[in-house]
Amino acid sequence: MRLALEYSLVFLVAGITSVLLTWLVRMLALRWKILDHPTDQRKIHHQPIPLLGGWALYLTMLVLTAGLWLGGRLGATDSSPTLLLGFFVAGAVLMAGGFLDDRKRLPWFQSLLFPLLAAAIVIIFGLQVAFVTNPFGGLIYLNHWQLGRWEFFGHSRLWLPLADSLAFLWLLATMYTTKLLDGLDGLASSVSGIAALVIFGVSLFWDIPQSITSYIALILAGSLFGFLLWNWYPAKIFLGESGSTFIGFTLGVLSILTGGKIATALLVMGLPMLDVLWSIIRRLHSGHNPLMGDSGHIHFRFLQLGWSQRQVVLFMSLLALLFGSVSFFTSSMGKIIALGGLIIAMVVLLLVLTPKQKI
Repeated sequence: MRLALEYSLVFLVAGITSVLLTWLVRMLALRWKILDHPTDQRKIHHQPIPLLGGWALYLTMLVLTAGLWLGGRLGATDSSPTLLLGFFVAGAVLMAGGFLDDRKRLPWFQSLLFPLLAAAIVIIFGLQVAFVTNPFGGLIYLNHWQLGRWEFFGHSRLWLPLADSLAFLWLLATMYTTKLLDGLDGLASSVSGIAALVIFGVSLFWDIPQSITSYIALILAGSLFGFLLWNWYPAKIFLGESGSTFIGFTLGVLSILTGGKIATALLVMGLPMLDVLWSIIRRLHSGHNPLMGDSGHIHFRFLQLGWSQRQVVLFMSLLALLFGSVSFFTSSMGKIIALGGLIIAMVVLLLVLTPKQKI
């Protein structure tokens, strides 16, 4: 009971802190005129909206995590301080890159550098996908190919090319999923908040009490739902480049640390990830840059059917919660079956929505 109350308090404090910091960041964005102007045909808002919302999320996580750490409330391992440092250093890189992009509208190849650097930093600080679960039983270890050991911030670090490469690609996938998901008011915040809660719930079944992963997932969830009070339609502030990549980065890191629960993250974020994959294929087929946004995403197609922004956000959040809840009740094989169901659902949605727009 005491631990449940502590978790509830952390979630509540994260939410309140996020609400207050979002108000402050919004005032600064307005003063500095860092706004999203509806000049692009993909923009569906009708007046300039402040950006930089990701800074409120990052600062909330930084302040609360530091407070819990200094207060001795976090369960620790030998690698915890190093990984935490790497996580927040990488997050600072995303914040800086997002600030520049929101202010100066960087070309896509320049804005790509910051997610690449953030992923590399956290891997250098020790993040690895050391194993994946074998759906037929046991684990598949990825540490057979090694390129030596080195000391980093007092922590011994093995170079594992396969494990490191998988972590790097996974982080890029989660960052660009939330980045491209951030197309409607509150959509990325809602779906990512649910993903954070699911990862928090899953962490309780395998991790030590008061673990770093469970607290960070809970702080992320609280900060996102606090931010959602400002970001819900009609939004008064947007996540911006920094926020849309940072929440994907955090979810990617957590899904690796939480016992390698990448399948869990795939279930929650599966629909937007499949949408991103389909969009890349569609753009390549039509000869367009796969990293350039367009109005062909599923959430935009729902709008073309006459749905409101709130209806689309609630529907996609419900799907994320539905598939994410599978993680609590099924084995690895069950998750694979659920992922198959998610792919079928994606195909059905494409068949229903495609007539409204040529792919």
